[in-house]
Amino acid sequence: MNSPQRPPAEGAAMNPMKVGLLGLGVVGGGTWTVLSRNAEEIARRAGRRIEVTRAAMRDVAKARTRVGDSILVDTDVHALVRDPNIDIVVELIGGDTLARELVLEAIAQGKHVVTANKALLAKHGNEIFAAASERGVMVAFEAAVAGGVPIIKAIREGLTANRIQWVAGIINGTTNFILSEMRSRGLPFAEVLAEAQRLGYAEADPTFDVEGVDAAHKLTLLASLAFGVPVQFERAHIEGISQLAQEDIAHAERLGYRIKLLGINAPPRRSHRAARAPGAGAGRALLANVEGAMNAVLVKGDAVGPTLYYGQGAGEEPTASAVVADLVDVTRLHTADPGNRVPHLAFQPDAMSDTPILPIEQVSTSYYLRLRVDDQPGVLADIARILADRAISIGSMIQQPSHIGGADIIFLTHEALEGNVNQAIERIEALPFVRSRVTRLRVENLT
Repeated sequence: MNSPQRPPAEGAAMNPMKVGLLGLGVVGGGTWTVLSRNAEEIARRAGRRIEVTRAAMRDVAKARTRVGDSILVDTDVHALVRDPNIDIVVELIGGDTLARELVLEAIAQGKHVVTANKALLAKHGNEIFAAASERGVMVAFEAAVAGGVPIIKAIREGLTANRIQWVAGIINGTTNFILSEMRSRGLPFAEVLAEAQRLGYAEADPTFDVEGVDAAHKLTLLASLAFGVPVQFERAHIEGISQLAQEDIAHAERLGYRIKLLGINAPPRRSHRAARAPGAGAGRALLANVEGAMNAVLVKGDAVGPTLYYGQGAGEEPTASAVVADLVDVTRLHTADPGNRVPHLAFQPDAMSDTPILPIEQVSTSYYLRLRVDDQPGVLADIARILADRAISIGSMIQQPSHIGGADIIFLTHEALEGNVNQAIERIEALPFVRSRVTRLRVENLT
């Protein structure tokens, strides 16, 4: 019996998809390397070859050290976008001004777009996705959240049978590295940040990372995918870790928690937000044990229950892996009717719902509160009375002498409204025996 004939392994009967790279830095270089090294395997998956034929970046000489003379490299980003021979534009230049202009121009030219730019999509995603839908092209962005972790595809396609109940993630490797080092080595924030910069985990200006902005960009996209709401970065509540004291990490550990910078989406009871919180009980919850510069996203669906996605959230080849995966998806669906493609944000555009997002003052959760007081009678009674007046119930408490005088008091509360906690903190800080501001961290028991 004759064996069946196999189709050409590399899609030889079809013309290759031609790719233009806007940016040939770390991720662009990684994309070039992965596409070159795995060309045959990628073609077998995609059904045709995917070839980078042009790149644009400021430092042409540096680009040549990576790609040689095999492709056209120049500084003209607009010429690349307008090049009629380019099928897919990969935007890797970052920022949200020139990148927005180039992406919209590529879409107007009828080209598909792949981007790793979470800030661009968090701020201008609604405009970009609408333009792409109108023009019948795809905008793919797997690399924009959690690097090489395929969380976008998992939520958009793998969990479509579920009503997503909540999404929580460690989606910034810089802050997770800093918190892990502060906990394991007992070092202060500033010292660990300097080490993170030396190792390349943190930028020279780390503001977007340590103040929670990067996590909020990513969280905005996850919220849209999980709950079918438009991109709403302006509504995210953002906090970072720059004011976190090493002693809070130690106290949280004694109470059975680890402090993590968590991005959390949990409607309708809680708002979509990027928040710092003792986020998971040590040894009890999955996110508590994610250490170093790793990323992890926990998604709970009504049918599947909790699912965890873990891996490297940054780096040359991990992020390039996500970019190339998007290139394969776009290549497979290039000839498909636009109405039969997976929607950009998982839900059909006319079925998106602008669900109101709770102001942070209306969010209900538990809290860790720490303050320094004079060690004298009546202190605890006065503080407890203020908390009770605002319907805040104390779950547990630690009191210990402070090394600079007085006593440190740490409370873990039961669930309470953020607005009530804000009012209580204001009254507590006005008490004559209170020597410090109140440190407030949200406690998230993710079950």
